[in-house]
Amino acid sequence: MAKRKTSFVCSDCGAEFPRWQGQCNDCQAWNTITEFVVSTTKSVANKVGGGYSGQTLAQVENLQDIDLQALPRISSGFKELDRVLGGGIVPGSAMLIGGSPGAGKSTLLLQVMCLMASGRSALYVTGEESLQQVAMRAQRLGLAKDKLKLLAETNIDVICELALQHKPEIMVIDSIQVMQVADVHSAPGSVSQVRESAAYLTRFAKQHHIAMFLVGHVTKDGSLAGPKVLEHCIDCSMMLEGESDSRYRTLRSQKNRFGAVNELGVFAMTERGLREVSNPSAIFLSRAEEQSPGSIVMVVWEGTRPLLVEIQALVDYSQMANPRRVAVGLEQNRLAMLLAVLHRHGNVQMNDQDVFANVVGGVKVTETSADLALLLSIVSSFRNKPLDRQLIAFGEVGLAGEIRPVPNGSERISEAVKHGFKRAIVPKANVPKYKVPGIEIIGVSSLSEALDAL
Repeated sequence: MAKRKTSFVCSDCGAEFPRWQGQCNDCQAWNTITEFVVSTTKSVANKVGGGYSGQTLAQVENLQDIDLQALPRISSGFKELDRVLGGGIVPGSAMLIGGSPGAGKSTLLLQVMCLMASGRSALYVTGEESLQQVAMRAQRLGLAKDKLKLLAETNIDVICELALQHKPEIMVIDSIQVMQVADVHSAPGSVSQVRESAAYLTRFAKQHHIAMFLVGHVTKDGSLAGPKVLEHCIDCSMMLEGESDSRYRTLRSQKNRFGAVNELGVFAMTERGLREVSNPSAIFLSRAEEQSPGSIVMVVWEGTRPLLVEIQALVDYSQMANPRRVAVGLEQNRLAMLLAVLHRHGNVQMNDQDVFANVVGGVKVTETSADLALLLSIVSSFRNKPLDRQLIAFGEVGLAGEIRPVPNGSERISEAVKHGFKRAIVPKANVPKYKVPGIEIIGVSSLSEALDAL
């Protein structure tokens, strides 16, 4: 009987401990340490090679002797997915796609696999659905069903043995939480099973140059379920997000060894599955005919392209002792900080006002270029004065009230010109040296100058 080695692993950061404890010493999280059982048999460790890279022979080489042939990328058939992946699918890469239930993970991957199966060998492994359920979805979406190979299995050893027989170029594992390694004595979905299954499949993919998609579940707070090492061993981690009442889905890369991080792809959910949106700015700019106070368009940079989104603010007298500060799609703490800057350097006091901010379309803005547009929309709502409908703004606001430049300023302005905007309030350092036809660019260096330009 195989010996068992027991350790305890933090599901948030992946730190290991010899015994259970309530708090993780590394990330200070509570109640995240779970038991991790590892078998000491050599089968799991040696069947596919050592390490995550899957190399069978370990040897030392000089850096200049490494073969630098370009990795050929495979098109998935979806330009938005190729953009998020950095230009296409890299053979031998392991890609993890997560999302909430009903976001469209299985639908998107089934569409991709049916398209790629027409010219390449593809294998779709399902562990949560039967083969009939997958076939019914493909029929409902109107996909070609004559080339794609299906397998309903959860045992990793059986999956890899069948994959060696059929030799697919691309595989889908749906999902990693239901897969299990026979030598690990724990239930599917546990920390040990997810960790060993992901490491096994990653080594298998790299050794046999198979592009592999792993579908992952998410927890209540929206993060990927399972140990943190799951995100460390794969090459690309993506999240498919979207509200239940919205037909649009956003695919964002959180880690990518072959492309830009935070790249964004936009899809629309239809009766025929997911359809890519080639011009995301157009769907996020569906504004009302009459301009209302507290609304302005900003230009954010998502991955490798600019994106125009509308930001709205509502300022109202507070009936409570502590006024509320609510931000949807923006960082809550940054909103409070910017209101303090507005009071100190803009002479606009909102101690007795509730402030609500929202990014239209369900987009989550993480960069600081939205600071200036957010403050301008707040002042517009506070003064009950609509802003110019053809006005855009972007820029970072510092604690001293200065307007700091942001990257790719010229590209942001060019994107605004394409959509017909006539005025732009931008940091003075982002003003182009040449005159841009069709738009008036106002460069500001402080918050007071920006408020005077309204």
